[in-house]
Amino acid sequence: MQAPDEDIFGRSAAERLAELPARISTHPLQWAERTPDAEALVDDEVRWTYADLAREVRAAQEWLRELGLRPGDRLMVVNENCRALVTLLLAASELDVWVAIINARLAPNEVDLIRGNCEPRRIVYTLAVSPEAASHAERHGADAIDHPSLGKLAISPLLESTPEPVAADGGQVAAMIYTSGTTGVPKGVMLTHRGCLYIASISGGMRNLNREQRVYGVLPMSHVFGLSSVCLGSLYNGACLYPVPRFEPGALVQALKEEGISVLQGVPAMFARTLEYVSQQGLKLEAPRLIYTSVGGAPLDLDLKRRTEAVLGTTLHNGYGLTEASPTISQTRIGERHDSVTVGRILPLLEYKLLDQNGREVPTGNVGELWVRGPNVMKGYFRNPAATAATLADDGWLNTGDMARLDDERNLYIVARSKELIIRSGFNVYPPDVEAVLNEHPQVTLSAVVGREVPGNEEVVAYVQPVPGAGLTADELRQFAAERLSAYKRPSEIVLMDTLPATATGKILKNKLKAKAQQERQTS
Repeated sequence: MQAPDEDIFGRSAAERLAELPARISTHPLQWAERTPDAEALVDDEVRWTYADLAREVRAAQEWLRELGLRPGDRLMVVNENCRALVTLLLAASELDVWVAIINARLAPNEVDLIRGNCEPRRIVYTLAVSPEAASHAERHGADAIDHPSLGKLAISPLLESTPEPVAADGGQVAAMIYTSGTTGVPKGVMLTHRGCLYIASISGGMRNLNREQRVYGVLPMSHVFGLSSVCLGSLYNGACLYPVPRFEPGALVQALKEEGISVLQGVPAMFARTLEYVSQQGLKLEAPRLIYTSVGGAPLDLDLKRRTEAVLGTTLHNGYGLTEASPTISQTRIGERHDSVTVGRILPLLEYKLLDQNGREVPTGNVGELWVRGPNVMKGYFRNPAATAATLADDGWLNTGDMARLDDERNLYIVARSKELIIRSGFNVYPPDVEAVLNEHPQVTLSAVVGREVPGNEEVVAYVQPVPGAGLTADELRQFAAERLSAYKRPSEIVLMDTLPATATGKILKNKLKAKAQQERQTS
């Protein structure tokens, strides 16, 4: 089934797709000619117009060439969000160089595994915004420099590397985003210029992005949500991007008021922490220019959605995607308001199907595994044909690994990751259902539910992050859940934690919690 070809900005999605340039850098450089004085990027005290950004990109392009970067080479950037990363990304685009964007807060062994797979020609470390990047640079013997425009960086020696062939017509790889590696060796997801630009164009259109909008870029660009939707979506559509290296609720509240942030995208945990901060500080959040908020990257529960909308005064839009789809697959549309946690309709031009365990399409309303095909699907995993074949069919269909259903209006609902499904006494337990109930408790900030194997069955285990100082007990929360959940969905164990383990984007690391739950059972 194919999603409808909706009009975006007065033109159909097909027309916008046909107009996409070959490189992610083309539109930002064109804005320098059309609106040279419009603000493009605000990085702490540094403010660049589009003319400034273009000048820095051209200078960085020559610098990278001098550093020995060739078309088809990989430039690995160990980073947190900053102007240096944005500039290097666009400059590398002009040279047909791939950028492997690596979050500096990964553990040393993770960074080293990625380096071994990526085989970069050079590695750049963004020292100015990341002590972790500085630590990796020192460990790798990189040379620190004080770049006149990009701030403090470190540069690796020239490394042995074989360039990849250069593809034409937007099929060249623009960026590689590595999976977390929690289930093994990290995989490099090859994202093309065309795929990233499709998301930048379509999602930007859905947010009505233009030169008047100021976009808060706190989602790490080492995560594809922060790269394609936030960073490239802003610069493709002539908006002003605020790259922010780390999320702090106080800094966000200040930026909403003083910088007039108008577009705010994040993960559910970010909004939960912001509401907690505003409540604890006794603040009235002021966001005079805020017109669009959206969430993705993890399941959203209805209680958090309602509370966020009440505080921010905007509709909290919801979307769904994955790294292998650059990332967006579905999105609620601007102007819509849903009193549900639907992730909206599939994006225009994408084909999709929901399959049962026998590979047959399920009827509307039934749960099936979601497959998609379209211009945003990855090229594959870098130098990993076996993993590519396990996820991406020869005819271009991508298995998302997510279980979902559609309603009569073709709105999509993500039920669970197929591998996170808990089967308890023969009943299916979807963790988001249980988490939504736990998160309704006024003294709960976040929760994560995992399955734990026991002889002949699975248990439901809930890890909960209470509001600091609330005095919440596991027994109190267990009683709260018992009044709202069927018996088979109720957690066998509730564990209270000061902070749930999470990635830099705020996505809870359920694999770690699942391993913790299993280990605790074995040692009990």
